[in-house]
Amino acid sequence: MTEHAATSRDAMKRAAALAAVAEVEDDMVIGLGSGSTAELVLEALAARVAAGLRVAGLPTSERTAALSRRLGIPLTSFAEHRSLDLTIDGADAVEDVTLNLVKGLGGALLREKIVAAASRRMVVVVDETKLVPRLGATPVPVEIVAFGHEVTLAALAALDAAPTLRMAEGAPFRTDGGNYIADCAFGELSDPAAAERRLASLVGVVETGLFLGMASLVLVGTATGVRSLAP
Repeated sequence: MTEHAATSRDAMKRAAALAAVAEVEDDMVIGLGSGSTAELVLEALAARVAAGLRVAGLPTSERTAALSRRLGIPLTSFAEHRSLDLTIDGADAVEDVTLNLVKGLGGALLREKIVAAASRRMVVVVDETKLVPRLGATPVPVEIVAFGHEVTLAALAALDAAPTLRMAEGAPFRTDGGNYIADCAFGELSDPAAAERRLASLVGVVETGLFLGMASLVLVGTATGVRSLAP
């Protein structure tokens, strides 16, 4: 990707992040996503908090929690709030008709899905390059238990998931929960719900990066402005 293209994508994501933060109202409890796009959301939210907006954020990763504290966003937890008004997060791929998502390339998919499931609404922020006609071209992250991961990887391979154990600095990548991630190259998914059921049935699989039917609104940064997509 050229420097100009990267700058253009950043501008598109920033515009969509600003539109997402405009959805936030006083006294909301908000799920705070993880990843580079979510960090743009945090910056925009912090500016509104500094201007007087009253919110409590529930972070989906330790990285998001640390950045939120630095930016002055008040944080909360499920001990204080069992349900959330809104979650704002990014996505690695968005099926443009169904708004089904692939998430988790940043490694926080389990916590992201727990927070999204506890929210009344999920607003997704992406640039236009993340829109796809079918899920599958982007690998589907699957969080797996570290113990016996070799067996779980073999079971995933038997589902034609073509799993690759994610590595970091020469060792298996570990999520905030201490699990591993298998990036699964299914190819085009004609039935994501069936794939989700097959994956969930495997012993050793903790959660998948298929977020199906969870997005309430997708805000897409484009070269000509922000598009709003709803189911």
